[in-house]
Amino acid sequence: MDTLPKSERLRGKIAVSALMSKGRWGFSRGLKYCYLRNESSDEPNRIMVSVPKRFFKRAVKRNLLKRRLREAYRTQKSILGPSSTDILFLYNSKEINDFQTIKEEVAEILKKVADERQL
Repeated sequence: MDTLPKSERLRGKIAVSALMSKGRWGFSRGLKYCYLRNESSDEPNRIMVSVPKRFFKRAVKRNLLKRRLREAYRTQKSILGPSSTDILFLYNSKEINDFQTIKEEVAEILKKVADERQL
């Protein structure tokens, strides 16, 4: 099932602030990410995507990058498995990367998170 329903989107002030304060941060070439594992294993993995206005003033460009990030995650979310993890993807580059580049970076991040879960 390759969809991204609302239940897999991280929302709510309490959940986002818990992720930002307790989560583990990491860096990729053009992405910064934060992840936090939940205690309850019956919840699905949830994501949040952010593209700062500081890099892209126009909403059209920010929305394009957010769509690319969500689609890259959606097509590769099976890498994580059912681990009940919250992930924040923060776009951290000044140029607009193509979908293939973003997809490779997201795959790299998901592999790191999945490998660290097994340790």
